[in-house]
Amino acid sequence: MYAYFLDTVLGIGSKTALRLLKEFGTPENIYHMSAEEAKRFLGEKKAENFWEHRRHWDVPGSLERLKEQKINFIWYEDGAYPQRLRNIPDPPFALYVKGRLPEDNRKSVAVVGARKCSVYGQHVARELGKGLAAAGIQVVSGMAIGIDSISQQEALIRGGDTYAVLGCGVDICYPASHRDLYGRICSQGGVLSTYPPGTQPKSELFPPRNRIISGLADVVVVVEAKEKSGTLITVDMALEQGKEIYCVPGRITDRLSDGCNKLIAQGAGVMLSVSDLVEKIMEQGAYDSRITEEAYQGNETGHEGFSRREKLLYQLLDYDPVSAQQLHLQMLAGGEKLELQELLEVLWELILKGKADTIGGWYVKK
Repeated sequence: MYAYFLDTVLGIGSKTALRLLKEFGTPENIYHMSAEEAKRFLGEKKAENFWEHRRHWDVPGSLERLKEQKINFIWYEDGAYPQRLRNIPDPPFALYVKGRLPEDNRKSVAVVGARKCSVYGQHVARELGKGLAAAGIQVVSGMAIGIDSISQQEALIRGGDTYAVLGCGVDICYPASHRDLYGRICSQGGVLSTYPPGTQPKSELFPPRNRIISGLADVVVVVEAKEKSGTLITVDMALEQGKEIYCVPGRITDRLSDGCNKLIAQGAGVMLSVSDLVEKIMEQGAYDSRITEEAYQGNETGHEGFSRREKLLYQLLDYDPVSAQQLHLQMLAGGEKLELQELLEVLWELILKGKADTIGGWYVKK
């Protein structure tokens, strides 16, 4: 409860709290330090904050209120504190958790990328969530719109474990539109933050939380990122922590792939497939018994019940939208004689079977 008090003093961050802990031995000793000691170790302004906070802080009652909200408080010397975070340059003094923490003895991957991602990026994020969950690998991300939440949603659907690190208090669902996802992560994994409950999301709070996302992972995978992207902050922190980086390559004309392609040029690993990534991650240990061939092959399997034309057309579809006219020309070039109306009927069958979708009158593989 004294550690919780210390973590909530305005202006005292993790570095200062850990320095004080080294000096005084315990959070209780820090709580009881003299005014002279407070000024010497904190400076006048922070010392004033310390004493003002202490005058109004209900030491035992505050921790009880956390428990009532089903929020766990894990501080640096707690046995449950993640071992991975102890090894990063700037470990957090404390974590607030709804649900549970990632397991230290299991592989963990951070999946990050663009909020406004492409259809291709969405597909890769889903395949990552599915494949990692099937292999028993924990998925860590930020629950943001786009790549983050798509990968986490898919991991949950596949029965995997996923953990969201927020740039606000764990009692606040951000973004608000992800209320259902937030609830499921709390029950099937955990929502974490270094910020006390009630902390509202602010732009300046998100970059520091990125070190926790990368810190909890063995490997960081970047799916899509512009050349100047917030995602690259996570990459920089991961590199500082000595983590492996893998990037999904993209076309050189695609601005959403500029960041990934540049990182690959600078020496980052290339993610060619989910199966390849899983093999590299699991090189030091045995595969989890839950892994399946279907997880490796993704949507390319399961064509039972397809007509010959459906199989042919499905092979022509991609994750970038294409017009029916283009597909028609490709079918004709391949020797398949059919009218445009017949092709549209085959496309509709693929849509009904959940293998294709339409976006603004264009068609994509689903």
